[in-house]
Amino acid sequence: MNLPNKLTVLRLIMTPFFLAALLIPFPHHYLVALILFGAASLTDYIDGNMARKCGLVTDFGKFLDPLADKMLTTAAFLGFIQLDIGVGITWITFIVLIREFLITSLRLVSAGKGNVIAANIWGKAKTVSQMLAIIVAIGGRYIIDLTQIHLGIADANVWNAISLITNILLWISAILTVISGVIYVIQNKDFIDPKK
Repeated sequence: MNLPNKLTVLRLIMTPFFLAALLIPFPHHYLVALILFGAASLTDYIDGNMARKCGLVTDFGKFLDPLADKMLTTAAFLGFIQLDIGVGITWITFIVLIREFLITSLRLVSAGKGNVIAANIWGKAKTVSQMLAIIVAIGGRYIIDLTQIHLGIADANVWNAISLITNILLWISAILTVISGVIYVIQNKDFIDPKK
C-alpha cells in the first residue's frame, strides 16, 4: 500500500475518534473534535496531491478516497443531528446520505463493469464545502461553549452570528451536494441503463 492510500486509511481510522470527541462531553471536546476533523481533512488534501504528483494513483485509492471523505463528513452530520447544530440539519443530512448512497451504488455498478469513477471537480467542490461548513460549525460551537461555560459570558449576538454563518454554509454544502450528484448521474448514465 502506497503512502497516499495509507493516509486515506488513516482518515478512515480517525473518523470514529472524531465523532466520539464531538459527542462525548468533556472539557474542550469541541476543540479536540475540531483538531481531529481538521487533521483528517488535511489528509484528504495531501493524499490526493501526492498521488497525482508522484504517479501513485491507484484504482484502490480512487475508490477508497471518496469513501473515506463520505464517512468523515457523514459522521459529522449525524453528530450535528444529535447536537441540534444547524437549522434543518436532519434534511441536510438526508440530502447528503441520499446523494452518497446513490453515487456509491453507481461506483459499485461501474466497478463491476471494470470502470472506476474518480471524483470530479463538482464532487471535490461538494467535499470542500461540506468540510468548511463542518469546521465552521464545530469551531462556532466551541466558541459558544468556551464563552458560556468556561468564561461565563453570554453574548446572544455572537451566538446568532455564528448560527447564521453555520446555517448558510451548511445549506450551500447541501446545494452543492445535489448539484454534484446530478452531474455524476448524467456523466455516468451509461452504467444505469438496465439493458447493459
